[in-house]
Amino acid sequence: MSDVMDALELIKRGADELLVESELIAKLKEGRPLRIKAGFDPTAPDLHLGHTVLLNKLRQFQDLGHHVQFLIGDFTGMIGDPSGKNATRPPLTREQIVENAKSYEAQVYKVLDAGRTEVCFNSSWMNALGAAGMLRLASHYTVARMLERDDFSKRYAAQQSIAVHEFLYPLCQGYDSVALKADVELGGTDQKFNLLMGRELQKDYAQRPQCVLMMPLLEGLDGVNKMSKSLGNYIGVNEPANEIFGKVMSVSDELMWRYYELLSFRAASDIAKFKAEVEAGSNPRDIKVLLAKELVARFHSEGAAETAQAEFEARFQRGALPDQMPEVHLSGEGEAYLLSRALKESNLTSSTSEALRMIQQGAVRIDGERVEDKGVSLPRGASVVLQVGKRKFARVHIG
Repeated sequence: MSDVMDALELIKRGADELLVESELIAKLKEGRPLRIKAGFDPTAPDLHLGHTVLLNKLRQFQDLGHHVQFLIGDFTGMIGDPSGKNATRPPLTREQIVENAKSYEAQVYKVLDAGRTEVCFNSSWMNALGAAGMLRLASHYTVARMLERDDFSKRYAAQQSIAVHEFLYPLCQGYDSVALKADVELGGTDQKFNLLMGRELQKDYAQRPQCVLMMPLLEGLDGVNKMSKSLGNYIGVNEPANEIFGKVMSVSDELMWRYYELLSFRAASDIAKFKAEVEAGSNPRDIKVLLAKELVARFHSEGAAETAQAEFEARFQRGALPDQMPEVHLSGEGEAYLLSRALKESNLTSSTSEALRMIQQGAVRIDGERVEDKGVSLPRGASVVLQVGKRKFARVHIG
């Protein structure tokens, strides 16, 4: 029994909600490998740390001896899921689906154990279902129940259009659980309706209902909005080691603990020890370095993590970078943002002309490197430390 409760503690770590805990305990007591399902619509080719929250939990299930079903929603991706949106998400073309799915497969094994991962494509059973089968599937749920879904109900009340095919998305996701005979399904908190649909359909198909484990949406570098490439507040798993290290070091001390809980594989007792050390007066930056090294090692290598740390310290700490500095989020049109404009809008200079003058005088640095070209621009998605003179600093994110 103690082994089951220890496993349950690990499974629940960082989770927002588990339905139903007593059912999961009963399944764990059976001592068999459980079928753990998580679905990913290949809507974007690049993964960031927000996506890995689910992947990390899948890996924990693998380490407990369970079988992971990594489902790529190549069929549902062509429908478009409006989860958390107030409008229909545009469907993808088949060509986009195929390319993005290849990219997913190449990246997920940076977290998952390839030998214990079954990659599935829901087109393999949804295509076979056919039109008649889809109509039979639709008969399992009512329009009234569909309108209980939060985003649907809000759009209906606001007299915004809801296409009939959108009702099919949660049905298809739920049927995936039937096809895979899932014991547990993982998903974000924004997927609750769809996840519970799987339980309901499994009951209708005389299957034991899956348990549902919902993980929170990871905040991005700004500590406010969920991590998103479109918002420029993300850390990509394919980014260079130095970029990952620097971005992790840029998060606030408070957000660091959130990242530890959802992204680190360290034991909960280790994290509790770190918190106690910080409360006793230790520098949280030193604890943040350990997290940055762990993540770089996961997506690159141990050697890359050591090198990234050395280069970071050489560039920042020896340059007397302050531990705390203003966080500035800038957004604009186009692919780049003029450095002179960024300096002014970050309040590091009083005007664009002063910014240009300071650049010309060699008083401006980007990530510790002196800049003397007045035409330098910062790319969208960049997260850099800007410095003017010896005392003015700002951590600037370009969205």
